[in-house]
Amino acid sequence: MESTGIQQLLAAEHEAQQIVNAARTAKMTRLKQAKEEAESEVSEHKTSTEQDFQRKLEATSGDSGANVKRLEQETNAKIEQLKNEASRISKDVVDMLLKNVTTVNN
Repeated sequence: MESTGIQQLLAAEHEAQQIVNAARTAKMTRLKQAKEEAESEVSEHKTSTEQDFQRKLEATSGDSGANVKRLEQETNAKIEQLKNEASRISKDVVDMLLKNVTTVNN
């Protein structure tokens, strides 16, 4: 009788050990799967963030280039306007200077 009880206890212990081992294996498999999923999500997020950054960089540098070009055009137009104005009044300025330099006041 005692032998049968011991055999049953050993069988139950063996069965419990198999259940624990199966649970441990399932846990390790799930942890490995979770790690792979997390690495994949991190990689996707990194790629997405990098693409957003590149898009924003291209958008802002494009605007900057357009602004520089617009400012150059405005500056050149203003310079041309000042040259035209200077050439238009230069004869009057020269005449006024000559009149004042050659006039002697006592």
